[in-house]
Order: sequence, then structure tokens, then C-alpha cells
Amino acid sequence: MKLHVKTTINGEEFEFLCEPRESLLEVLRDRLGLTGSKEGCNNGNCGACNVILDGRLVNSCLVFAAEAAGRAITTIEGIQGPEGLHPLQEKFLEHAALQCGICTPGFIVAAKALLDRNPDPSEAEVRLWLAGNLCRCTGYDKIVRAVLEAAKSTAVVMEK
Repeated sequence: MKLHVKTTINGEEFEFLCEPRESLLEVLRDRLGLTGSKEGCNNGNCGACNVILDGRLVNSCLVFAAEAAGRAITTIEGIQGPEGLHPLQEKFLEHAALQCGICTPGFIVAAKALLDRNPDPSEAEVRLWLAGNLCRCTGYDKIVRAVLEAAKSTAVVMEK
């Protein structure tokens, strides 16, 4: 039996059918073509599949797609605005805070969730918030610096 789900993803209304056991990650990637969220571990340990669900950071591999009914989801595809890259995306590029790219969407979504809650985090807060994300290529210093710089950029934009 398939379930009918209506949800909002990146500000757009979506409807889909899914099996009760299907994860949100599977539906995002395989049914809706939103392939930015990556499957890293499929058990909630790496953060590559992070999305923001009703303002809360979650691992989409651990959420049943049916749980998305009536809720708002932001994926990596929804981070960029109509005016261009989000400051997080710009700073990840400027600071070379990526290599293979598998973990990058999850880090950016997690950092966005942090900056939405706390627009001026300390380095310790950034490191703690991103502790649920694993990177096997870059190390974490460039990622942390990119998030801190994005916070400064976002603050400047908000002051204007």
C-alpha cells in the first residue's frame, strides 16, 4: 500500500506516493529528483543527508517520507536564493571548504540551520553544531572558518 503525501519542499508544494518504509532521503532523491542530499551512511551518523524539517535539522535517512506530510522541508537546493548563492555557499567556495563534495550539502544545510537559530555563533558553537557531520577529505578547519565568515556576511546583509 502506498501513502499519498502532500508537503512543501523549498517553498514549493509537492505531492508524492511512497511506501510506508521509505525514507525521506529516498523520496527526495529517487522520486523527486532532488539529488543534492547525499546518502553517506544511511544510519544517521554522517550528516550528508541533512535537511531542515519545520525549522529543525534532521537526517533525512532517518525520517520516513510519510512523516513529511503537511510539513516544510528545506534541502540544499533551497538554500540558494533568487539573487544567487547564499553566503554559506560563497564562503565554502572562498575558503576551499570542500573536496569530493559528498559531505558538503549536509554541512551547508546544518550550518544554515545553525545560523537561523544563532546568527553570531562562536567557533566552539559552530564546531559543536557540526559535530554530527563527517568529512573524510578536508578536515574541519576550513569548514568552520567558512561558517564563521558566512555569519559575518549574513550579519552585514541584515544590517543594511
